[in-house]
Amino acid sequence: MNVDNGSESAKLDNSSMQIDSDESSDQVKDNEKEKEELTETMNKMHIEGSSSGNGFPNFRRKPVIIIVVGMAGSGKTTLMHRLVAHTHIKNIRGYVMNLDPAVMTLPYASNIDIRDTVKYKEVMKQFNLGPNGGILTSMNLFATKFNEVISMIERRADQLDYVLVDTPGQIEIFTWSASGAIITEAFASTFPTVVAYVVDTPRSEDPTTFMSNMLYACSILYKTRLPLILTFNKVDVAAHQFALEWMEDFEAFQTAASSDQSYTSTLTQSLSLVLDEFYNNLKSVGVSAVSGAGMEAFFQVVEASADEYMDTYKADLDKRREEKQRLEEDRRRGDMDKLRRDMEKSGGETVVLNTGLKDKEKSKSKSMMDEEDEVEEDEVTDDDDDLGIYTEDDDAIDEDEDEEVDRFGL
Repeated sequence: MNVDNGSESAKLDNSSMQIDSDESSDQVKDNEKEKEELTETMNKMHIEGSSSGNGFPNFRRKPVIIIVVGMAGSGKTTLMHRLVAHTHIKNIRGYVMNLDPAVMTLPYASNIDIRDTVKYKEVMKQFNLGPNGGILTSMNLFATKFNEVISMIERRADQLDYVLVDTPGQIEIFTWSASGAIITEAFASTFPTVVAYVVDTPRSEDPTTFMSNMLYACSILYKTRLPLILTFNKVDVAAHQFALEWMEDFEAFQTAASSDQSYTSTLTQSLSLVLDEFYNNLKSVGVSAVSGAGMEAFFQVVEASADEYMDTYKADLDKRREEKQRLEEDRRRGDMDKLRRDMEKSGGETVVLNTGLKDKEKSKSKSMMDEEDEVEEDEVTDDDDDLGIYTEDDDAIDEDEDEEVDRFGL
């Protein structure tokens, strides 16, 4: 009997486990079916799923955005030409963008050109601006439609490896303007973005000029919060080994700067102490825009900077974005709490909000009504005169006139 009871209980347990497994499998199938239906609906509505659960827009690993900046005459446009030629030779899928509205001719073909959207000379004439003001205003106008540029690159993202961006010759117009910040942040929030700061190597042989370039590179790094690549151009004219030595050996730079006893040299030596830690976390490469030397090393450094962006800078970007979202939610919550307190204070009664506009409208309507009443009274008086209707005053005046006429007759 006990054996039979045990076998029956085992059968019941097996059947209950089978029922539970069937129910769980049915739930899994239902969930998968719901997910498929949701995905199909999103595809019909052209909605892309978020890469993270925070509701942030999709972040793509490719292409890598390379923003080329540098002082006027450092060879940015020539370097862009060499980079474009290198991508064609090596079968690298590149996309070229020109953001300089004042350039007359380009030595390379650009996929997106600001000159096709904004006419630089027309902006100068219309707003009565000079050269720098015209470039800045053209950049501001182009930045208002930059979301369309991002959409174009997103549609071709699977077919691209790099996006090369050439900036205006006046570096301060891009790095310190609102339009430059908008363009940089728009790129950085969607794709891995690096900044290539082009240095004129022959001119940087002077310690003071070298320190000026390093200070500007430091300001760009902390302004954009993006990986920065020191690109020493024109190495076919002057090798950049002296710059690397000055960045690695503090005493070597002090020795080179001590040859000049001016105040500028003393200031340069003091600043080199400040930038010593800055050099340790900075990537540098020597290239030649004319001969094409250093192109392979440049793209290797770009890849390393893109990995650094994904590890460090993107985390900081997500943190700032979450902080912004949190502040927005706090503001909305505060507005709702204030509205709730006002409703509790009013006890559910209708509350008339006094904005001042209603009183102005009342006074305006009242003055208009008074003017209309005055006009109507004047019109009534004129009508009475026309119709021969006399008042008591008019009758008294008539009686006086009659007495005078009688007296005259006597």
